[in-house]
Amino acid sequence: MKAYLPLILRILIAVILIQTLRFKFMAHPDSVYIFTKVGMEPYGRILTGIAELIAGILLLIKKTAWLGAMLTLGIIGGAIAMHLTRLGIDINGDGGVLFYTAIITFVLSTVVVFIYRSSIPYLGKTL
Repeated sequence: MKAYLPLILRILIAVILIQTLRFKFMAHPDSVYIFTKVGMEPYGRILTGIAELIAGILLLIKKTAWLGAMLTLGIIGGAIAMHLTRLGIDINGDGGVLFYTAIITFVLSTVVVFIYRSSIPYLGKTL
């Protein structure tokens, strides 16, 4: 099981990122509401979706997993910051599902960066 844990974590993060793309790219009302409230509609919604797609793909490739996880940390860190400063925890009565999913994704991405830290160019050789 220990050998499969990094792969399972990478797949889980990628699934979380990729499953939200339909909401962003299809202009789901909740997604439009969120990005309008933070002043980033429509370009922020589309660019965030593209960044999440790239991060998800990078996570699925073992050699670039560290890069996908770091990109995910940046994207999700921004999402968490928006929840804490402008959006709030509960979005349109979702009970905080989006916020807590972001927290889980952030933590899992941190674990993946730690696991693959030796693969990070320049930095990884010194760790």
